[in-house]
Amino acid sequence: MHKLNCQPLWLVLLILFMGQPTFAQLPVSVDGQALPSLAPMLEKVMPAVVNISSARTQNIDNPLLNDPFFRHFFKIPKQKPEKQSRGSGVIIDAQMGYVVTNHHVIDKADEISVILHDSHQFNATVIGTDPETDVALLKIPANGLTALPLADSERLRVGDFVVAIGNPFGLRQTATSGIVSALGRSGLGIEGYEDFIQTDASINPGNSGGALVNLRGELVGINTAILAPGGGNVGIGFAIPSNMMHQVVQHLVEFGEVQRGRLGIKIQDLTLELAAAFGLKDNKGAVVAEVEQGTPASKAGLQPGDIITAINGKPVDSATDVRNRVGLLRIGERVKITIVRNGRTRHLRAVIADLDQVEGSEISLYLEGAVLKDSSDGVQIRKVKKGSNADKMGFQPNDVIIGLNRREAKNLEELTQRFSQYRINSIQINRGGEILSIWLN
Repeated sequence: MHKLNCQPLWLVLLILFMGQPTFAQLPVSVDGQALPSLAPMLEKVMPAVVNISSARTQNIDNPLLNDPFFRHFFKIPKQKPEKQSRGSGVIIDAQMGYVVTNHHVIDKADEISVILHDSHQFNATVIGTDPETDVALLKIPANGLTALPLADSERLRVGDFVVAIGNPFGLRQTATSGIVSALGRSGLGIEGYEDFIQTDASINPGNSGGALVNLRGELVGINTAILAPGGGNVGIGFAIPSNMMHQVVQHLVEFGEVQRGRLGIKIQDLTLELAAAFGLKDNKGAVVAEVEQGTPASKAGLQPGDIITAINGKPVDSATDVRNRVGLLRIGERVKITIVRNGRTRHLRAVIADLDQVEGSEISLYLEGAVLKDSSDGVQIRKVKKGSNADKMGFQPNDVIIGLNRREAKNLEELTQRFSQYRINSIQINRGGEILSIWLN
């Protein structure tokens, strides 16, 4: 007789009733309420945030080989770009291929690459940069891009939830969340024009140029800086407001730079003590301390002691507000200035002017007919009048004067000083990256 290996009846019935094995799943709701998640918003936003890699030529120890004149005359080629700098960027116009990032991310780069969410890589062209606000605009030849819609950053409130997206430490596509900790941060010495959004959403090295978005997936700021002794996140990060970025981009698209004008005034914050002295209830506004003669401010009727309370109908809280608002207006643009004088509110109108331009004839007869202005690379020739001495010498608009007699000249002050003290035989210029010498008669 053979013995059968029969299983107990209870075990057979259990197997029959259980059928296929099942796995536990996370609940999608609790008590009928859907669980909150940022995933749907991030799935739409992530493709608009890119990785930026820039490379620039390493400096050479030999000072002669670093001299552009020496390299030009002896036909020494540039060294290959070596140093890599990684940051983030945001696509703001899918049709035009415009990408916004920080100026410091691509500063002095010889090559700039933009890597999309799907890992496709494109070489970028620099449309323009503005070191004063740390904004740069790039263009890539790509189709089917996703762009972020812009939010009105002036509607942000402390406590609003935000998400920072970028590529910290070279890690791709990282999102961190937090709140708006403060608004209108300035006086940090980070940039020339400061009106930062402060957030506790983690921002780390590599996040620069990335997106700060609200919970609707709209761009409210461009991540730009952190405040941390060790270089890492400690809950204090700063972003450029989307409204400021948008104004800068408009300048860059049209001119390749921000053509800032000035009113011609010196201002200071309206302290509580000054407000009490002027008989005001609060200290919102800026006090005009000095008005330069012959400037737009003087022509508009501004006087020392006037208190500026609004620019173009928008209230200002401090001297920084006035500087930021005026600094982003275009040359030739009309501006309405609301002031309080002797307890009465008045509205004055001025035309923004470029007070930093100098007529070439004020420096030398050889430059007669040229309009000059300081730039980050030297003295830029903004305009050249046809038939003038400057035109006959061969100067062209956008030439940058970088030297006299093969000695470096960094700005208008040095240019003026050299012409007054020395006999000048040649002027060195940078024309579209090529170093040329213009010889004087």
